[in-house]
Amino acid sequence: MNKSNSTPQTQERLPIGELVRRSGVAASTLRFYEDAGLLLSLRSDSGRRHYARSDLRRLAFIRAAQTVGLSLDDIRAALAELPESRTPTAADWERLSKSWRPLLDQRIAELVQLRDTLSSCIGCGCLSLRKCKLYNPGDRAGQKGAGARYLLGDRVQDVLAELSPLDSAPSSSRAAKPGAAPARAKKR
Repeated sequence: MNKSNSTPQTQERLPIGELVRRSGVAASTLRFYEDAGLLLSLRSDSGRRHYARSDLRRLAFIRAAQTVGLSLDDIRAALAELPESRTPTAADWERLSKSWRPLLDQRIAELVQLRDTLSSCIGCGCLSLRKCKLYNPGDRAGQKGAGARYLLGDRVQDVLAELSPLDSAPSSSRAAKPGAAPARAKKR
């Protein structure tokens, strides 16, 4: 997507070294983004790459999009909606970033769930934690499919509720009830 052109555009241009310094993005990454159609440079008479000052915002957008997990194809599609002949406005960026909100909300929910459940039984089937006997008796969560079922969204209460009455007969007075947090065992 390079365009050879020795005449400067109406907007200020930055040489590649200045864009690297200002953006914190390596020159090799800038060239990769160009090859991927995410960025556009103009060439000087000597062949050096020059970028629009507004590409600083474009690079920040690309990096933010990558941070939230958008693919390069998703980013390219979003950037294709921006005008090529003018610097994107705040309204342009706001419109694009609104489409990320559901993805960000989902990621936040997943991270909160991960933070809150990682130290307890996660339904992976290892059954190595004392809590697993209460949250995942006999690896019942494994019947829901592969992986750490509770991290993937299965609920402990639903797994325990699906136990047959014989399977869920309490082995002690501290047996787990669906929807209830397990009682802490007393340390001896």
